[in-house]
Amino acid sequence: MDNTQTESPVAKSAIRKVAIRLVPFVALMFFINYLDRTAIGFASPNGMNDDLALSAAQFGFASGVFFIGYILLEVPSNLALHKFGARRWLARIMVSWGIVALLFTWVQNFEQLVVLRFLLGVAEAGFFPGAILFLSLWVPARYRGRILMLFYLAQPLTTVIGAPLAGALIQQHGVFFGLEGWRFMFMGVALPAIVVGVIAWFYLKDKPADAKWLTPEEQTWLTGALEAERKTTESSEKHVSARFAFSSGRVWMLSFIYFGFIYGLYALAFFLPTIIEGFQTETGGAFDVFQKGLITAIPYLPAAIVMYFWSQDAGRRGLKTWHIAVPALAGAVSIPLALFMGSPVATMAVITVTACAIFAALPNFWTLPTQFLTGVAAAAGVALINTIGNLAGFSAPYITGAVHDWTGGYEVPMFIVGGFMLLSAVLMVILSRQNRSTSDAVAAEQAESVAGEG
Repeated sequence: MDNTQTESPVAKSAIRKVAIRLVPFVALMFFINYLDRTAIGFASPNGMNDDLALSAAQFGFASGVFFIGYILLEVPSNLALHKFGARRWLARIMVSWGIVALLFTWVQNFEQLVVLRFLLGVAEAGFFPGAILFLSLWVPARYRGRILMLFYLAQPLTTVIGAPLAGALIQQHGVFFGLEGWRFMFMGVALPAIVVGVIAWFYLKDKPADAKWLTPEEQTWLTGALEAERKTTESSEKHVSARFAFSSGRVWMLSFIYFGFIYGLYALAFFLPTIIEGFQTETGGAFDVFQKGLITAIPYLPAAIVMYFWSQDAGRRGLKTWHIAVPALAGAVSIPLALFMGSPVATMAVITVTACAIFAALPNFWTLPTQFLTGVAAAAGVALINTIGNLAGFSAPYITGAVHDWTGGYEVPMFIVGGFMLLSAVLMVILSRQNRSTSDAVAAEQAESVAGEG
């Protein structure tokens, strides 16, 4: 159904204001978040690995150890956000990770790098699911796909803008107190987190009733729509408890589906700069750091465009299984195929397909948990899905690096990536069939009950 046909002027105005006032700012926070956690991928081939004497496996471990601290505190952090309020907690998270990220400027060896990556994960824990939950608390369910898509645009744009930015910062070698370029880059991407985190404390509001930029009519409509939706979900009490979220087979299935997408995403994010480095050997040419950043950004601009139109299609048709399963299958095929292309141009074209596939699925995927979870259950369920998914954030870089060291190439590691994304596609189809079978069984039971009464 076309939602626009049933929207009142007050509803349209309220949703538009939320999209303008909140989404860009939270997306900026996400932009900085993703840039800070992936900055190590830009530093790796541009002096850090040589200066710290890192092997591919050591770099992969340092990249992935971030997710151990992140995973350990993900659920507790999101429950704390539910208790203390998103505004305070998201601001606290951001300032904390900005301080830790700044310390990378002075890292001296592998051991220090591992400790700082672990602490960065501890500091960032809860930010992404907290941001998803925060935005979900501001708009009724039928608008969430649109809002989350606008928020998620920040992730591919992080690389479109962030990769050349990181390259430009790395080029400032020795300019700031003699710092190597990669160290200056770490400083340059860390400071905005602290600044924006402080601003977030004053700028964000926890609920529509606190937003002075909404009219009284808009506040009343948003508050009423959200409250009605909450009561409908809470009519089944088990959907509001953390215990339900942890014991729900549907939540765990979503967690494993997300795992495959994140495995592909981080294998791409951490090792694409290294793959691009190999293009120089193939072509006999040389790229400066800024040019490498521009090349790294190539797959992500089309990914942002595809994500926008794919999410729009899901909004018009209603979310279908294939809106998530088809991108997973496309990623499964394309990411190992990229290593068998005959030229850098062909390789980048196939990698672009992979990026488009991953980002087309993710915002649609995140509309699923809040369709059947609310309150503490939503906080716990979203955090649990993100936690299990981000186990891939640890395993993907480490397994990719270790298998590369073992085999001497990226062919086997990329087939492993493709395998996990194929698993996501299969699980999504299975989940859809299970849900359909459950719905059919309930409908049949209701029909029999009606027939018996007749």
